[in-house]
This record gives sequence, C-alpha cells and structure tokens, in this order.
Amino acid sequence: DQTSSARATPLRADNGEARNAQPMRPLRAVALLLVAAAAAAAAATPWAGSGQESGSISKDDFPGDFSFGASTSAYQWEGAAAEDGRTPSVWDTFAHAHAHAGDDSVNGDVAADGYHKYKEDIKLMKETGLDSYRFSISWSRLIPKGRGEINPKGVGYYNNLINELLDHGIQPHATIFQYDLPQILEDEYGGWLSPQIIGDFTAYADVCFREFGDRVTNWTTLNEPNALVSVGYDAGIGPPGRCSKPFGFADCSCGDSVNEPYVVAHNCLLAHTSAVSLYRRKYQTKQHGLIGMNICINNIVPYTNSTEDIAAAKRAQAFYTGWFLDPLYYGDYPLVMKENTGSKLPKFSQSQSKQLINSMDFLGINYYTFLYVKDDPHHAPSNKRNFRADMAAKSIYIAS
Repeated sequence: DQTSSARATPLRADNGEARNAQPMRPLRAVALLLVAAAAAAAAATPWAGSGQESGSISKDDFPGDFSFGASTSAYQWEGAAAEDGRTPSVWDTFAHAHAHAGDDSVNGDVAADGYHKYKEDIKLMKETGLDSYRFSISWSRLIPKGRGEINPKGVGYYNNLINELLDHGIQPHATIFQYDLPQILEDEYGGWLSPQIIGDFTAYADVCFREFGDRVTNWTTLNEPNALVSVGYDAGIGPPGRCSKPFGFADCSCGDSVNEPYVVAHNCLLAHTSAVSLYRRKYQTKQHGLIGMNICINNIVPYTNSTEDIAAAKRAQAFYTGWFLDPLYYGDYPLVMKENTGSKLPKFSQSQSKQLINSMDFLGINYYTFLYVKDDPHHAPSNKRNFRADMAAKSIYIAS
C-alpha cells in the first residue's frame, strides 16, 4: 500500500469523531470510528470499574492514552458576530440571506454565546469528563480584512480560551478553517474559487501557528472540505450558497455546479498542503505538534447485490471520499474520477503530488451515517453534468 510518512499518535474520539495518525484504509477507519462513537456516548458519565462486568462500555475499556472530547465550530458556538473587530464571514451572509421569518431567526449572531460564556462551557466540559476539545478559529475575527492587520482582541480571545482549557486539564485542538471564509475575500476574488486563496490561507495559518502553537499541538487545516464543495458549490444549501440549475437544491442565483466543486476541492487541497509545509518548515520542530485534515465519511453500501450497484458504490466512495483521500495518500485523484469528469478535473503538478502525499500527521474522520447507493447512469456530456451525475450513482434514503 502507498501511505504517507505520518507519525503515530493515539486514537482519539471527539464527539463521534475518530482520528489516527497512521494512514488507514477508509473502511478500517470507519470500523474504529464506530467503536469510538459508541464509547463516547458511554463516557459521558464516569464509571468505576470495567464495563465488561455489566455488558456496557466504559472509559476503562480503552487504553490509558485514549482521549475523549467534543468539538464545535466558531460560527455555531462563539456568537459575538459584530463584536471586538470581527467582520462578516460567508456564514453570516448566507445565514442572514436564508433566515426564517419569525422570532427565531436562524443565524450565528449569538449562537451558543461561547465568546462570552467560554469559562462556563469549559467548566461543564471538565465536569463531563472531557479530555480534549476541538474548536475552530474564526478567520474574520483574527484577521478582519482576510489578510494583513491582525485583530489583537481576536488574539486575546483565543489565548484566553486556550489557557482556560489548559487550566482545566483539557487539551486544545484547533481547526483553522470550518466553512467561515471572510466575506471580504469572497467579494474580492471569489474565495476558494481562486488560487489566490492558497496564499491568503497560508498567511492566516501562519498567524495561528505563531500566536497559539506554543500551547496548541493538534492542528486541523480544513474541516470537511468534501462537504464544503458539495453543499456550498453544488447543492447551494451551505455557504457561500453557489449552485446552478438544474442541480442545485436551493434557489441558485449564482454559481456553476458543473465546474466549481472541482476547482474548490483542488484549491482546498493545495491550501492544506501549503499550510502544512509552512508548519513543518517553521514551527513543528520547536512546537512538537501534529497537523492534519478532517473529512466527513459515510459508509456506502450497494442498494442491491447487482453488479451495477456494487460498481456504483465503488464510484460513490471515490467521489465522496477518494476525491480528497486519494490525493492525500497517493498524490492524485481516483482513476474513475479522471475517467468520468473529462477535462473538468484540475491536474496536479509532479511537485504538488509529492507534497500532498506527505501532508498529514493524522486523518480526522467525521462519521455521520450510511448510504445505500444505486447505479444511475447519465448520458449527458461531461460539460452538462455536476459531480453527482459524473459519479453515475444515486443515494437511496430509507426511513427507519
């Protein structure tokens, strides 16, 4: 097997999320994750003694260095959307544009108010028995104009959050980007649609490493970029809400579902490896941290035992997860993607491929559900198909 030269670190569970620094096949990762997810639920209350005696699972059934934790994203937790220098992100713009009528407006202006109540929340984390906490950093809070001047109040907030976690014996894990691109960069050059994002993201990551890396030793560059390209640039149901008819699930006013997901995915991968290269060159030796990426994974199952559905499930695995995993482990996109997409799929240079292969110390997995997949061939030319049509597979949802 071709694998990256990742350093080993203990398996950890963060709110149903499993990580391992050793490269693993997706199915093995899912199997480990199922154990971790079940254990996370069982670990909410500390038990005395092994759970084997009662038939349940307890923390005692796991290695001593196994870490149980929880995770949040900045926009869903912090609130304080217009306080202390923070500027709007694409999440703010999207949420306000799609807010429901009535008293309960759906946006992150206040959210869980973690910006003001982080001490209370960390106390609850400690009482719950968490060993670790993964939070995401708001790019537009730290660097309000997307590049350049750093917001001292943003730095101060994250310093206080990190220090409070450490004071309570909770290990901080930081995500650099979780969907909330500064709106100013989206307006200026299209955000993730432009290769200019690679330099700006790397500069932003540099600030994070410099300011917080003396205490944060677990870094996630991007959270679920495979979900970002799908919901944000194909279906249009998440920020920045781009899509095109007839593919989008939303009312598409701008976007190109045929091409944009492939462009965004490519820039995400190159931004990731650029930030990792910077971290390893400038910080890792003295900070002794680990850096990787999180993707979302579903267990994909053929709808029937037919040859067509089995092949469709393999294609779906390639498009949903191999789209990112194959470049990160093998330096290139899955063969079936290259065959099915025509000229739409960007290409990596030889140096980019080499850099990608060595760009993870761990792989983070956010596991949600399983999908039945059925063969669904499309005969339109590739320039008339979105990535789901290129996949030639249809997800079948079955009510429980």
